[in-house]
Amino acid sequence: MGWEELTEALDELETEVEYDGYFCSVKDAVIIVTLGSLCELKSVMRIHSWAKTENVSKFLKEEFGIAHIPCYGWLMELLALIKPDSLNNCMLHFVQAVCPSLIAEMEKELEKQESKKKRPLTVSLDGKTIRSTARMSAYESPLHIVSAYASEIGVTLASKSVEGKSNEIPAVQELIKSLEISGCMVVADALNCQIETARAILEAKADYLLCAKDNQQTLKSDIEEYVQDRNLRNKMNCVTKTEKGHGRTETRTAFTTNEVSWMPGGREWPGLKCIGAIKTHFEYKGKVTEEWHYYISSKELGAEDLLHHARMEWGVETMHWLLDVRYGEDSFRARHVNMQKNMNSARKLALNLAKIYKNKNSLKTPMSHIMFDCLMNPNHLLAVLGKN
Repeated sequence: MGWEELTEALDELETEVEYDGYFCSVKDAVIIVTLGSLCELKSVMRIHSWAKTENVSKFLKEEFGIAHIPCYGWLMELLALIKPDSLNNCMLHFVQAVCPSLIAEMEKELEKQESKKKRPLTVSLDGKTIRSTARMSAYESPLHIVSAYASEIGVTLASKSVEGKSNEIPAVQELIKSLEISGCMVVADALNCQIETARAILEAKADYLLCAKDNQQTLKSDIEEYVQDRNLRNKMNCVTKTEKGHGRTETRTAFTTNEVSWMPGGREWPGLKCIGAIKTHFEYKGKVTEEWHYYISSKELGAEDLLHHARMEWGVETMHWLLDVRYGEDSFRARHVNMQKNMNSARKLALNLAKIYKNKNSLKTPMSHIMFDCLMNPNHLLAVLGKN
């Protein structure tokens, strides 16, 4: 599962100008950089050097029909030639093809664990600025890429790029409209706690869980006053979970209520059915800190549901961390904006393929080990792609 769907999706690639694919097609170029990224190679130069080695070039020819590896300069030109939106659409169509099987596998695992409650898939929305572009004269403002991430299965669904973080809100709303997320729980940070964003989620036949902070002061104050009233809080559904590790103890207590008719501003928010709060208590090296976060949702949630989905919001942050740590994305200094966007998509495709392989085989092996095995043994790529 994976390779056939990906190659079929890549047939939809489009270029900025007409290109006949002489010597090397744009599809071959994407396959080369995706496979190189699956081997955890950070730069196009390293990917090209890897692809040009005798054993790898032979492998690419025999297994993928790539008869000629373009020179480094031409590979860069091809990456700049591809329309970023078309590559992002390829990723979206690829994920839509494999997601049903991934979700079915996840549900089977939950059935084996009777204590695990079946919940809707969490789709986490967040943006990431590629910091290297802030220092480059070719960019008017830093490149900011918003992603939709299916947290429980660890797969990026789609992305949308904008210039600067200030444009993230409308980009998120447009991204939501492009997704097939019916029945999912969509979570987002305080920046995207917007009435129009909530409406877009509901129109996609999904539910929202949004964090209310100072950018929605009235909403936050209403929930805060309710939750901090001890008598009212004692009537809310409540659950507490504690985690310990690395000398740190974290206790998270969630409170929810589906009684929202009292809220003055609640009528402005489409489909509002639940408010909640999470109190986080940290203990580390004798120091204690506490934080409160407040939430609204279009779905009636228990406290345990709130804890789960709020925790899943961090899934997209994990993916962003991998882009920085595994691929050094914040140091990638490609001057052509298409190249930056397309390499971001290729890396996400590689992470998706590795995660799909990991999920399918119920592996506890770290992603870094899977990628290292691909680098050391090209044939391991076939196993990860489900091609062998």
